[in-house]
Amino acid sequence: MHLPPWLAHALRAQRGPIPWNAVVRGALSAGPILLAAVLVGQTSVGVVAAIAAMLAGINDRPGSRRVSVKRIGVPALAGAVGMAVGTYAGEYMGAVSLTVLLTLVGLVAGGVSAVGPVASGAGTQLLVASAIGAGMPLPEEGWLRAVAYLGGACWLLALRLALPTPGGLAGDFRFDGEREAVAEVYDAVAALLDAVGTESATSRRVALTAALDHAQDALTGPRLRRYASSAAERRLHAQYAAALPLAEAATALAWAEEAVPGRASAGPRRLAAAVRENTHTGPLPAPGRSGPALRALDDALLRAAEAFDRGRGGDLHTRRRTARDLLRSAFGAGGREYGLRVALCFGASAAVAQALHHSHWYGEHAHWYWLPATAVFLVKPDLGPLASRVLCRAAGTVLGALVFAGFALVLPRPEGLVALVAVSGALIPVATRHFAAQTAVVTVLVLALVMVGGEPQASVSRITETLLACAIVLIVGHLPMPGQRGGGVRSRLTAAGGAAEAYLTHVLRETERLVPRAAGSAVRGIPTGGTPTEDSRALRWTLRREAYRALAEARTAIALAAAELPALARHSEGADEIVAVLERIVDTTTACAVHLDDSGRLAPEQVRRLGELLDELGRLDEGHGRVGVRLPEVPLAG
Repeated sequence: MHLPPWLAHALRAQRGPIPWNAVVRGALSAGPILLAAVLVGQTSVGVVAAIAAMLAGINDRPGSRRVSVKRIGVPALAGAVGMAVGTYAGEYMGAVSLTVLLTLVGLVAGGVSAVGPVASGAGTQLLVASAIGAGMPLPEEGWLRAVAYLGGACWLLALRLALPTPGGLAGDFRFDGEREAVAEVYDAVAALLDAVGTESATSRRVALTAALDHAQDALTGPRLRRYASSAAERRLHAQYAAALPLAEAATALAWAEEAVPGRASAGPRRLAAAVRENTHTGPLPAPGRSGPALRALDDALLRAAEAFDRGRGGDLHTRRRTARDLLRSAFGAGGREYGLRVALCFGASAAVAQALHHSHWYGEHAHWYWLPATAVFLVKPDLGPLASRVLCRAAGTVLGALVFAGFALVLPRPEGLVALVAVSGALIPVATRHFAAQTAVVTVLVLALVMVGGEPQASVSRITETLLACAIVLIVGHLPMPGQRGGGVRSRLTAAGGAAEAYLTHVLRETERLVPRAAGSAVRGIPTGGTPTEDSRALRWTLRREAYRALAEARTAIALAAAELPALARHSEGADEIVAVLERIVDTTTACAVHLDDSGRLAPEQVRRLGELLDELGRLDEGHGRVGVRLPEVPLAG
């Protein structure tokens, strides 16, 4: 018996080792902040700072310190703005005008969330903080609440930057996640080489793409200077750059399904060990040179050995997104649809909460912010399909509220509640593996915080408000929207199609440039063939990275959409077929690029495969109307 996708997703949890370093940071974040505030008589300020530290802990995911600055810092700034806006709006606006303002904030935050994961985290904290600022009865002014919020998040960020991570003391303290991320790229290349000619080759290529994305993100985070400023950092950049031609050759071998000697994967594994241990590579086994892809692999190993020894730095082959790109994401089909849905959910939940609050359904204690804040997490697709989010949120809230009700009966106040906040903060990094578990831990933590802040025990009302928010989001999530549904999936597919088009166009232009020159040389009795320039290869690797990254993002969006309830899932039907064809086009283009380096022309088999794939993409695109891009015609082989 197979469970429906929406239910199977709700029962699925991530696996992996416990991130003990993140657990320690969680224990040292919200709890100590709250304790210090209680001791100095500024409990309400400590509550706001602890809430910010909790939300920052949710964003404290595995990765390098450099990435954590952006991943934690940018949402914290947005949350501080939301806290100030919500506080002043709640103080000076009436119920109707406040609801309208929060709806507009939801529209902006929803559109911005379509830009990427960091922007999505910023949108979440903007909305949650604005609801808390407007609804939590605290004596401080808006600017002071914003400063406290920012301080709480910065405290966790400071812990992330200052505390060592496992293995960090053995090498350079600055490179905790970066070195491991680059080493994993070489391990992924070796795994793909081992899988050439087997059914697992495709999944290994996907794993290689994920490893390259992770390493690229780890190395391109914010720094004081634009370029690598130390010898160690330049060496690490060179090691990452040296992995790109290896990945290209391994992908070409997987595409051709050529037999690969067993020793071919030994070289990348030795390179991975050299990255981890920060040592020289030593002798590398030659994989053989019987074909273009094997010759490319051998050449890439030689260049990698040279790059490891010199360590002079290397291009990370990434391009900054322009303001135009960001605006296109926010105001495109996906951003518009998501922004409208977030605005409706956030605004409707705020309106219902205001109505219940002013009708004294809450009694004398104003805590209406829980309803719109809950709706924010429910409407976020980053956390899974809609039905899965609703089930997990409801189950997690009920469990967390019941657990807290039990603790509230026996724990001394406030010291027992402060200890409960510290324990909950430590559990967040582990609980993020499943949305229901994360919800349960966050519920316990927030209920403890508000009770320390002076509110009574409110487990029953929290459960009721959460179930009401679930109903609102389910209704709004299935309402018909202006324009074509599935805008998020379509925008990702369009981006993937555009990236594939740019990559293929570049390779074909190189073919047109090299083939005539090779033909003219043959007339004069000179051996035919030409090779692309180093600048051309660098641009090619950049375009290749962008294409595979866009395809991975499209795959993720499609998988989430497919796990929705049938009424929503049907809007993304057929998208997986299109992205699969695009992946095969990019794989074939990579094989073409490797052959072009070797002979200066395309092989007839590659031309035929490209033509077939482009025809297939055209038929699928015409039938589903998903991509909307026209890939270039493929010239005949020289």
